[in-house]
Amino acid sequence: MLDKNRILYEDNHLIVVNKRVGELVQGDDTGDRTLADDVKEYLKVTYNKPGNVYLGIPHRLDRPTSGIVVYAKTEKALIRLNEMFRGSGVKKIYWAIVDKRPQKEKATLVHYIVRNSENNKSTAYSVEKNGSKIAKLDYTLLSSSDNYHLLEINLHTGRHHQIRAQLAAIGLHIKGDLKYGAARSNRDGGICLHARSITFIHPVKKTEMKIIAPPPEDNLWSCFLEKTSE
Repeated sequence: MLDKNRILYEDNHLIVVNKRVGELVQGDDTGDRTLADDVKEYLKVTYNKPGNVYLGIPHRLDRPTSGIVVYAKTEKALIRLNEMFRGSGVKKIYWAIVDKRPQKEKATLVHYIVRNSENNKSTAYSVEKNGSKIAKLDYTLLSSSDNYHLLEINLHTGRHHQIRAQLAAIGLHIKGDLKYGAARSNRDGGICLHARSITFIHPVKKTEMKIIAPPPEDNLWSCFLEKTSE
């Protein structure tokens, strides 16, 4: 069952969870157990709910990534969250650990993303291509160690593998991300991309929400967390 320490926020309408590397937000062809399954079990047991537990999924995170996932506990909340995630009503900040120092400490990246469904990979181009979708993000270099660099990324669009593809297009590779050019895999099979914070208007209460998720517990993330809090 879901560890309560991973719940970042909960009320009658929402439950926000810190996803671990390797977890599925929802079911896929693998048939593996999902984070949604664990959340449903938590709700069923904690609140003694009979029958099936409703859980809406307004957005996704890639399986190898970690961080904030918002689930809706009511259909009303899901409908409104879906509208916010489709539009510009949600501000999403990510942290990424990359293998090279970017040429500029701050920059806006605009590319045209083409998704290849056969290999589940996207490519970012500097010019528009047939079937491409515009992708935009801002990044800021937060900190550096001897071998790696921490970027904070403000995502303006939500394209398939957008951060991974756009960073690869400027020669930066997320630690562990073999698919997009990293030299080696991480021990846990994931990548060092973390959904750090999310800001949105509560779908029912209409108050502004800002939720922050601590990164995974390992030495490199801990090192960067200490550096950014100094």
